[in-house]
Parts: sequence; structure tokens; C-alpha cells
Amino acid sequence: MKEHLFEYLLRLGDDSLILGHRLSEWCGHGPILEEDIAMTNISLDLIGQATSLLKYAGEVEGKGRDEDKLAFLRIEKEYRNNLLVEQPNGDFGVTMMRQFLFDAYRFPLFEALQHSKDEQLAGIAEKSLKETKYHYRHSAEWIIRLGDGTDESHRRVQTAMNSIYRFAADIFMADEVEKGLEVAGVLPNMSKVKEEWMKNIKFVLSEATIQFPDNDWEQRGGRLGNHSEHLGFLLAEMQYMQRTYPNMEW
Repeated sequence: MKEHLFEYLLRLGDDSLILGHRLSEWCGHGPILEEDIAMTNISLDLIGQATSLLKYAGEVEGKGRDEDKLAFLRIEKEYRNNLLVEQPNGDFGVTMMRQFLFDAYRFPLFEALQHSKDEQLAGIAEKSLKETKYHYRHSAEWIIRLGDGTDESHRRVQTAMNSIYRFAADIFMADEVEKGLEVAGVLPNMSKVKEEWMKNIKFVLSEATIQFPDNDWEQRGGRLGNHSEHLGFLLAEMQYMQRTYPNMEW
């Protein structure tokens, strides 16, 4: 089970790390000052979650890798984030749709993980839940506002949904890692989490007058280290300082 727990902690930690970095790219470029600050704060929340999760992953692994080494000194195929979070920001509609699809999953997941038999994971989930509730409320309100707004804002959000929803399926793996941790009581019933995720999505999209894509094609692979071409460019930027100046200290 130790190997499964390490793998799952990487999945959670890498999701937060990569999405946090993506949102940080908006710093100084937000559509309005208030939203610029909001996205930067959400980015910091996610990186804080990544720090806790990857630190615990390093402890479970027991090979001397701390959160910094796991964040900055792995190659692309060693990352276990889902494909959705590594997709480029696009316009504001794309960024909010990506955030909403992710938040709609993390909210019920962290609610359930508070009751995990793994006390440390339960503690991280409890601490992260307050932030995640805000993240979900923030992104859901923007999807409704834009989707049920002007013709232009509706078109952009619908286009965003059509283009990135296929990556959302990669969030749920349902493999021996998740199943084994479910049996051990570390994870909740992930099929129920998925049901809540879809319930959240359907409610908000209905309010936003946004439709699901016509096709049901899904793209997977991130959980196994098979990523889109975008992750390599993101890591080249994120890891530059640590790889250029190994073991640097501020």
C-alpha cells in the first residue's frame, strides 16, 4: 500500500502544482485588477496544497526527496497530474472553464478525504477544503456570469467547454492504485466523488446555459505520465532556476 499511497499523493500534489503554475501566468495580465489578485491568490493556495502533499509523498517514499526535489527535479514522464490542468490558459473563458471543471472535482474529494483513515492525508484535506470551497464558488460564479452574459461571453465559454472538456476524464483513473486505497479506507468511494463532480458540473452549466460537447471523446494519460506537449514547456520554465543553480537557497 505504501507504493499506492505515494503514487496517489503525487497525483494530488502534481494537480495542484501544475494548475497553480498555470494560474500564476495570469499575474499582471488579469482582465481586471480584482480578478488578477484573485487568480494569484488561488495560485498560491494551490501551490501551498502541493507543498503539503508532495512533502508527505517524500516522507512516504523514504528516499530523501523532499517537496522541492519532487517539484523541480523530475522529468516530464514522472509527473502524475491530469491532462486538464496542464492545458494552456487561452483566454479568460478557457482559464475559468478549466478551473471550474477542476474545482468541481476537488471540492467533493476533499470533503470526503477529511474522513480518510490516513490521518495526515485527512488533515491536509481538512486544511485545504476551506480554500477549495472558495475556489469552486469563484469559478462557478464566473462560468454562470459569462455563460449567461453577452453573446460574445457565451460563445467564448461554450467554445472553451467544447475544446477542453475531453481532458477532464483524465481526473479519474479507477486503477489498482485508487481501488487499493479505497479498500484500505484511505480513499472514499471514488465513484461517488465522480457522481458529485458530474452533479456540480450539470447544475452550473444549466444555470450558465452552456451545453456539453456533442461528442463524448475522452483523452487520458496524465496519471500514467503520458502528457500533452504543453507540460514540457511549462516544466522548462518552472524548473529553470533549480536546474541552473542546483540546491540554491534564497
